[in-house]
Amino acid sequence: MSGEAIYLALTSGSMKSRAEGLTTQQIFTLLGYIAPTGGTQTTAPVFERTCKGDAVFQPGANAPRWNGWSTSVTNSRFEDAAAAGLAAANVPKLKLKWAFNLGDVTMARGEPSVVGNRVFVASATGAVYSLDRDTGCTQLGLKADAGMRAGVSVGDVSVGNINAPSVYFSDGGANVYALNASSGELIWKVHTVDHFATIATATPQVYKGVVYQPFSSFEEALGPDPNFECCTFRGSVVALDAASGRKLWQTFTIPEEAKPTRKNAAGKQQYGPSGAGIWSTPTIDEQLGILYVATGDNYSDPSTDTSDAILAMDLKTGKLLWSKQLTENDTFNNGCSTPQRTNCPQTGGPDFDFGQPPILVRLGSGRRALVIAQKSGMVHAIDPDQKGKVLWQTRAGAGSPLGGSQWGSAADRAKIYVAISGIGIGGVPDVKAPGGFRLTLDPKKGGGLHALNLATGKIEWSARPEPCAEGRTDCSPAQSGAVTAIPGVVFSGSVDGHLRAYATGTGRVLWDVDTEREFKTVNGNPAHGGSMDAGGPVVICGMVFVNSGYGQWGGMAGNALLVFSVDGK
Repeated sequence: MSGEAIYLALTSGSMKSRAEGLTTQQIFTLLGYIAPTGGTQTTAPVFERTCKGDAVFQPGANAPRWNGWSTSVTNSRFEDAAAAGLAAANVPKLKLKWAFNLGDVTMARGEPSVVGNRVFVASATGAVYSLDRDTGCTQLGLKADAGMRAGVSVGDVSVGNINAPSVYFSDGGANVYALNASSGELIWKVHTVDHFATIATATPQVYKGVVYQPFSSFEEALGPDPNFECCTFRGSVVALDAASGRKLWQTFTIPEEAKPTRKNAAGKQQYGPSGAGIWSTPTIDEQLGILYVATGDNYSDPSTDTSDAILAMDLKTGKLLWSKQLTENDTFNNGCSTPQRTNCPQTGGPDFDFGQPPILVRLGSGRRALVIAQKSGMVHAIDPDQKGKVLWQTRAGAGSPLGGSQWGSAADRAKIYVAISGIGIGGVPDVKAPGGFRLTLDPKKGGGLHALNLATGKIEWSARPEPCAEGRTDCSPAQSGAVTAIPGVVFSGSVDGHLRAYATGTGRVLWDVDTEREFKTVNGNPAHGGSMDAGGPVVICGMVFVNSGYGQWGGMAGNALLVFSVDGK
């Protein structure tokens, strides 16, 4: 279990009665004993290999790939026609090819990486699977020290006499790993952040022998606890040598460490500044040698000018070159969402984090832009060659803590495609749920997909959200997950369990599959699909790979990796 899951179990879940009377600090000490983030566990194969033949993985230099968060370091989430292998005319013919059970989890949160004939996918159980792309048989299965919220990236580095690519990822304990992609042998493991609440929701970016891994935090969720001394976490990105794991640099989004500020109503010391976590994969500007990241809000006062911002860092040194803040004075933690407003900063929101990375695009005539959508509902274009000068801003949806645009947009040469969450959350008493309270979703609120002109920001078309199926519970039309584009088609998953393909010229729905059902799998036990959130679909070699199931925020739980191809062949 992740540190967050253990904390929730001890404070509001099934173990709450056993932890009664413990101070917050004692609970954190107990958490560190149960799941030490700097432990000495070593990753080793734990799943039976079911594939036949040679297990060596050596993709060619020109092997088709969707590696990590995107197809390129610009984070466009656009796959060209040759690599996609899927024409728009054939999208309506897509049928299930195979399915895989991701284990005993309620969320299939990340997304797979496909390199050559292998699929690498991680699970909230801490499992990392290497599967055959065409059949789904297991080439390798490994276990990290803690659960995972993101994907994996495959590098081209060979270490010593290990003549094979390496696989890189980070677990829920802020450990970063390098594994031999063929044998699963642990090459190195590095613990880079000591803060108890650190998590990695971003798939690492691997570029020219360096692994760039950002970190965010669940400290924001601890605000409602009156005994919690909020808040001390600072977001950061670390650069590690891909061959050895040696730290090259680490840059924090808030330069100074948090200091005591005031005391809350319970007399507990408060700290600040804090927050500005990095939830998404960095974007790389090869032309300027710059790494761009998007940050979240501050958790406590005082606010900083690096929250809700795009930061530009030198690739080689991590030096902050410039920052462009797009929402000022956004200090928020979950204490602001309770009637008591325990630990809530003075401004109390609006909680308009950036949950997605900026996309680096070319506008023609030598002009470039970083385009990004925000939880505020705004879509921004800024100039990377003029230190973030705003080029245009367009509203695509209403903003809220879980509204606007969440995890990722996609862009081709002409348009950026932005999906809107706008999820509506309520609650009902439930004696079977932790704390006696269960979240519910509004089946009539949220969703929508927009196509905006890259040069002007003008909305060229909008696709209305599809309504939830009659009688379906735990359903929302919100489109919170990342979207994916290929020539003529943009794919978007929904919290209602559907994956839809839209025509890039008009927004017309070309294909719609309902994944909220049970699937026979290639690895034994049936899997169940559900809500789609966070990670998005991957399109390559004529196939569409997508995770299904997301039980957080009242959504439909699931544990399925689904693969579609034309006529299921």
